Amino acid sequence: MKNKNLKLKICGMKHPTNISEVAALRPDYMGFIFYEKTPRFFEDEIPKLDPAIKKTGVFLNASVNDILEIVKKNKLQAVQLHGGESAEFCRELQIIFSGMDKMEIIKVFSVKEEFDFSIVKEFEGNVDYFLFDTKGKTRGGTGERFNWEVLKDYPSSTPFFLSGGIGLDEVEAIKQLQQDLEQQGKPDVFYAIDVNSKFEKQPGIKDLEKLSAFRSQFKG
Repeated sequence: MKNKNLKLKICGMKHPTNISEVAALRPDYMGFIFYEKTPRFFEDEIPKLDPAIKKTGVFLNASVNDILEIVKKNKLQAVQLHGGESAEFCRELQIIFSGMDKMEIIKVFSVKEEFDFSIVKEFEGNVDYFLFDTKGKTRGGTGERFNWEVLKDYPSSTPFFLSGGIGLDEVEAIKQLQQDLEQQGKPDVFYAIDVNSKFEKQPGIKDLEKLSAFRSQFKG
């Protein structure tokens, strides 16, 4: 089935033992939040992971220097920009990352019931992926889903991560969205699923059983 080639990102990782356990499930990306005002703030040392798992740093309005320092310290392979970072900021990072090995930039956009896709145009070519998350009072980990209908007529060619309130109950809706995009002639734009709070026992502690069940729906 075509839905099985969706990538999986597990975000909000916090504790080394749980990180290693989740890594055994072989997700494509693991996210570490470097923003202090969240219960999932990561301030430990990332245990050794399979190189195929892309260690992703999540940042909120951090400076270029702070991002680079954390990237180098943790040997990150991707950065996710979750704040009000401009297209120029992303371009600056992109230029710096061009001298590094296979660094990816993911730019987050918050969505509720509607979304003006003209906002993303200036970012095209300056980032590798977009990520669409639920707009809430706090950044990330809301456990709420936005209106996915807005993505059915996705106008961009930049591949995207789908995030926000995704749990086991969303499996069929994810498959339906992918089918809808395939019918629109855009089978490759829906790149990855990003999960977090609905697969937790508590903030930062992921439920392996639930993650394994979810992964099997998209990874075989």
